[in-house]
Amino acid sequence: MTEQVTSEASPQRRSWLVVLPLIVFLALAAVFWFRLGDGDPSRIPSALIGHPAPQTSLPPLQGLLSNGAQVPGLDPANFKDKVSVVSVWASWCVPCHDEAPLLIELAKDNRLQLIGINYKDAPDNAKHFLGRYGNPFSAVGVDANGRAAIEWGVYGVPETFIVGRDGTIAYKLVGPITLDNFDSVVKAEIDMAVNAASISRTAD
Repeated sequence: MTEQVTSEASPQRRSWLVVLPLIVFLALAAVFWFRLGDGDPSRIPSALIGHPAPQTSLPPLQGLLSNGAQVPGLDPANFKDKVSVVSVWASWCVPCHDEAPLLIELAKDNRLQLIGINYKDAPDNAKHFLGRYGNPFSAVGVDANGRAAIEWGVYGVPETFIVGRDGTIAYKLVGPITLDNFDSVVKAEIDMAVNAASISRTAD
């Protein structure tokens, strides 16, 4: 009789062992989702906000020219005394194509500079991309192996960082710049970074 009870209970225990990891995963996913508020990925926080931009040097995109001269790569010194918008992008990234015209629009703002980090891309494809939409960047660093993206805490392309005049990351947008967030979020954050830089300059 005892053997019969044991044999009947064993399949039930095995079933729970199979289902338990799924239950744990779903519970963790639910917690993560609600921590984001409405599930908007752009709300994912960055541990780098308020900290200096990574001291990452990247080589230039060879053959990318501006006025006949090679566009430089990423040099940490680029961030000194300038408000910068850093875009992590790739030609194979579909949303990057959608946000490209908006980056061109941002580049018209002479209060800041745009810097590109080209992520795991084929150089010819990257140059074709910028040839198609125009190059908004004063510097483009090539992150061929994705190491720089890790240092910047990138979840996936595209992502945009706003770096203040003091070289500190002021804001991070996960996902593309769109018409919906261009004025209300991106330009508003840029204005705050520029105003903070102006206040700092006056204090100096």
